[in-house]
Amino acid sequence: MKRIFLSGILTLAFVFTGCKNENTTAEERVDENTNLTQEDSDMMMEEEEEVKEITVQFQAKSGSTLSGNVTFMEEDGEVTMNAKFSGLKEGMHAIHLHEKGDCSADDGTSAGGHWNPSNKQHGEWGSAKGYHSGDIGNFDVNAEGKGSITFTTDEWCIGCDDASKDILGKSVIVHEGVDDFSSQPSGAAGKRIGCAVINM
Repeated sequence: MKRIFLSGILTLAFVFTGCKNENTTAEERVDENTNLTQEDSDMMMEEEEEVKEITVQFQAKSGSTLSGNVTFMEEDGEVTMNAKFSGLKEGMHAIHLHEKGDCSADDGTSAGGHWNPSNKQHGEWGSAKGYHSGDIGNFDVNAEGKGSITFTTDEWCIGCDDASKDILGKSVIVHEGVDDFSSQPSGAAGKRIGCAVINM
């Protein structure tokens, strides 16, 4: 009985819809379809606008043989950094965001200090004791001199109105050594051996 009842309802719904469509002029049906298509188009455009992506190349510094690139992608309120390297010495290396988008100096010092808009002490990302907005951490390099790191946070943005979150105009610095997460103000990570300016 339940199946018959549902079938009857679907039949009535079909008849009602058919009558409604018959009473609608061809022009009105075209308008409805046009409006629906426009709405879909607007939604697609909004989705596309929500995703921002930048890829920049590293410059070797301090006599290093480093090469590589870094991509920043912002989506759904988070920024993901994906960096890939080659030409590095095997082991751990520190990587940070620095305050100036300037890689002109041979030793990378033109990039300034760590990006630290909140004036906190240097430390490991997420530490209750505090950390810079540029304190990403360390990544590992294999015996072939290749390494990579992926990092995601909602504390960054790409080209937003919040200066405490906007990474545009900053630089990415790769260090020769390891960030110890305690030495102030930069983790005693050693020479700057790679630099990339974050710009559109």
